[in-house]
Amino acid sequence: MNKKQLEKFSPWILLVVVIALWQLVCSAFNVSEFVFPSPARIWEQMIEFRGVIAAHAWRTYWVTMAGFGLAIIVGVMLGFLIGSSRLAYTAVYPLMTAFNALPKAAFVPILVVWFGIGIGPAILTAFLISFFPIMVNIATGLATLEPELEDVLRVLGAKRWDVLIKVGLPRSMPYFYGSLKVAITLAFVGTTVSEMTAANEGIGYLLISAGSAMQMGLAFAGLVVVGAMAMVMYELFSYIEKNTTAWAHRNSSSH
Repeated sequence: MNKKQLEKFSPWILLVVVIALWQLVCSAFNVSEFVFPSPARIWEQMIEFRGVIAAHAWRTYWVTMAGFGLAIIVGVMLGFLIGSSRLAYTAVYPLMTAFNALPKAAFVPILVVWFGIGIGPAILTAFLISFFPIMVNIATGLATLEPELEDVLRVLGAKRWDVLIKVGLPRSMPYFYGSLKVAITLAFVGTTVSEMTAANEGIGYLLISAGSAMQMGLAFAGLVVVGAMAMVMYELFSYIEKNTTAWAHRNSSSH
């Protein structure tokens, strides 16, 4: 196996090693499944309750995508507003930073009062926790446009709007895709946290139900499914990024 192949398969190799060590520790020390289930037990529970897990996972997935889609719309709009104006950047960015520092789990009880138990709090929690990285990266991509480049374009007759749309936004695309890869993982976290306290469906609800029934293998199976969904979406955005912004990345063959 050459270096390129090793780099390609290294995440899977590491995953296999971690699972093997995990199984070895659980078997060698006879760890109770009620404390820390082994990978074999988690797999058994995943097969046994595959129908239940699939139903809860689908609910978590589409709710997360709804919140994430809303985060993209709001994040891009706010990012464009903040990045295109020095005044807006100075005025709005500190407030958004302060808002992002607030624990989003604390909003769940408030959202339950406003929207009741169900999909509303989950969608909004996913949105609240994931729009900030998108907004910041779009704003950064626009605000860091080189003054010299902008001056040259102005001399050539370009207006401020032309500079932002034709140069600023394309330049921001690598930032944008980077933010999507971060935001999608946060969105799944937000949905799951909300479902743990304000839903009767979803992986978060499954975690609470399994934990109260002492079915730790099922609870860990739920965590594995959430992680798998987040990883798939992460890789999807990575693929799109590589095929649409190749100009922004160093060619791997040059190493």
